[in-house]
Amino acid sequence: MFKDLDPLLHSQLRLAIISILATVESADFNYLKEQTQATSGNLSVQINKLKEAGYIHVKKKFRGNYPHTLCMITKLGMQRFDEYVKALEDYIKHK
Repeated sequence: MFKDLDPLLHSQLRLAIISILATVESADFNYLKEQTQATSGNLSVQINKLKEAGYIHVKKKFRGNYPHTLCMITKLGMQRFDEYVKALEDYIKHK
């Protein structure tokens, strides 16, 4: 029987964000934007959805006069990402 895929991570951009954050200690907004090729507005919305779900932690501060947003995956986010990957593997293996 197939496991349900986490609808929050089933979005391409949110999955990309979590995938990046799972491999680094933290990533700032500009790095995520560059890596995902997302627009600032779309990236901001998806980061907020992941934050509200508790999958990532977002730290906002200023560098000089410029806002600086830093994102880090949480334990819950890492757990959900691992579960998502395992569920996908089950789909792939079930040919």
